[in-house]
Amino acid sequence: MQRTDPRVADLVRAGKIRVALFLPQYTKDPVSGELCGVGMGFLAIEIVRVLATRLGIEVLLMEFPTPPKAVECLKTGACDVAFLGIESSRAAEVDFSTPIVQFDYTCLVSAGSPIHSIADVDGSGLRIAVVGNHASTMTLRRIVKHAELVDAELPDQAFDLLRAGNADAFALPRDQLGDYALKLPGSRVLADSYGVNLVAMAIPKGQTGRRAYLNEFIDEAKASGLIQRAIDRGTLRGFAVALAGTSH
Repeated sequence: MQRTDPRVADLVRAGKIRVALFLPQYTKDPVSGELCGVGMGFLAIEIVRVLATRLGIEVLLMEFPTPPKAVECLKTGACDVAFLGIESSRAAEVDFSTPIVQFDYTCLVSAGSPIHSIADVDGSGLRIAVVGNHASTMTLRRIVKHAELVDAELPDQAFDLLRAGNADAFALPRDQLGDYALKLPGSRVLADSYGVNLVAMAIPKGQTGRRAYLNEFIDEAKASGLIQRAIDRGTLRGFAVALAGTSH
């Protein structure tokens, strides 16, 4: 019988790995209640299922409305892992693996908008709809000098601000904005971007053995092409395997 790696022995004993997903990483079937991964959520589920198969355990998906709620779940020990953009403010609360994938941030604008680039977005009197506490918003706050950021709790609420004319642009990862553009005829996703998100596995603080195990798993998944194949299966616009590097 193969000996269980002590760094993940607790997961094997529990027989499951609990994955925290937050909007817009998932949708929920209104009849069955089953969670379906979207964008980064699709990749998260694909990656964790491979990990769980290796360990001989099950995957338990847990739904949360926002990243802070997922972080709180990790901090209390009620979740084992979440897939989050590496941000210094989050690194004070959770530990990160090496980066897994990267994708860029940009903006969606309505039909007929005079905004054609990210530089145009940061104008006096302009309003940018954002999702509070998302990595895309944290990045934008650091660079915007003139425009007003209008916070919403959830992505759909931020999109509604743009659709109702209460915002001039909507900032989010490119992949997600492509889906929202389909709901607003004539709208455009800007060609350029204002930043890149490096996404990693986030785990509770202090689990150095677990972190080392996950880093090894991620390096192997990159080298084998597993991550790229998952990106291709999900037809994820703007996603790429993260360049080699260490976690923050």
